[in-house]
Amino acid sequence: MIILVVNCGSSSLKYQVLDFKSDEVCDLLAKGLVERIGIDDGCLTHKPCGKDPFIVKQYISDHTEGMKLVLNALTDKTHGVLASLEDIEAVGHRVVHGGEEFYCSVLIDEKVIKGIEKCSDIAPLHNPANLLGIKAVTSVLPQVPQVAVFDTAFHQTMPAYAYRYAVPAEYYEKYRVRKFGFHGTSHKFVSAKAAKLAGVDLNNSKIITCHLGNGSSVTAVHNGKSIDTSMGFTPLDGMIMGTRAGAIDAGAVTYIQQKEGLNAAQIDTILNKKSGFLGLSGISSDARDLGQAADDGNQAAKLTLKKLNYDIIKLIGAYTAAMNGVDLIVFTGGIGENNARLRRRVCENLTYLGIEFDYEANDCRGKDAILSLPSSKVKVAVVTTDEEYMIAKDTVAIVTAED
Repeated sequence: MIILVVNCGSSSLKYQVLDFKSDEVCDLLAKGLVERIGIDDGCLTHKPCGKDPFIVKQYISDHTEGMKLVLNALTDKTHGVLASLEDIEAVGHRVVHGGEEFYCSVLIDEKVIKGIEKCSDIAPLHNPANLLGIKAVTSVLPQVPQVAVFDTAFHQTMPAYAYRYAVPAEYYEKYRVRKFGFHGTSHKFVSAKAAKLAGVDLNNSKIITCHLGNGSSVTAVHNGKSIDTSMGFTPLDGMIMGTRAGAIDAGAVTYIQQKEGLNAAQIDTILNKKSGFLGLSGISSDARDLGQAADDGNQAAKLTLKKLNYDIIKLIGAYTAAMNGVDLIVFTGGIGENNARLRRRVCENLTYLGIEFDYEANDCRGKDAILSLPSSKVKVAVVTTDEEYMIAKDTVAIVTAED
């Protein structure tokens, strides 16, 4: 079954085409990115497997036009990977926020679209863009079934005492102000993948997954289910990230707002786009740049990276306590998969758990590996995440069940 996976931003459209031979066998046929939609210098970068990349530069008025460019590239005689558009049997969409409306992936219909729209006011940067992708596919491939896969769905198993905030109950009842959590598709995928790699029974386990990138979150996975996660009502909460502040006293926020005479939108911009690595270091939002600056002796970069390590260590400790133990700690995401120094420094501060770290195995980038010695009481692993695969897998399962 050939599945098109779509992940839309406000001015971008990422895609992959995967061919599922079976539940366990899947081939990537092509992937690509449409950038600068509705802006000058629009660009499609199409990367078919086994063929040279193909680039189109032109003005792209909207997501529907971008989707047409993608489909033309996929069926082109030279750089295409499909004989015709009829080869596409279903489309899976990444949707960031499902609120309490959606506990799992669902077949898209008008009711689902309204539910996604309902969540747009708490995910204004993401859900409207995700809807643009759904509408673009509907316009170009009206007969093809579409599935929505929600970042928040995996975390809907959290107990109320973990997801409720201690604010007046009316704000939950009226506005559903609560912790939702994000990166759920990645946490679900890597917890299962790492458990298999480490020989741990997912359904009888205590796993902590660390998805570390420009956006980062840590999740406690007990017997295969999320019971707590570091991101909250929005992706702002939790640990330090590329441009997001992470956890901060709300009193400090209102204090800054009053002192600077800022409105809510300006505060939101500061906390989401001007904070994190960028704000604390004053150098960059990219951990690689900070690593180089720290090696060159920059103290602000060193402080920022120490805070990153500290936040991860603190969250692992908290979730170990919440689960009364841990069997497996997992690193993934752009930073988690590629930064051996960070993995080492985090694990060196977890020896109280009985971790015996394998320094030689840790000398790796972008591949799956066990990072603990056989005698270690707690296993440690690094695994590559693949959210697109999970979206496609859910899509296959739902569409097949509907047949």
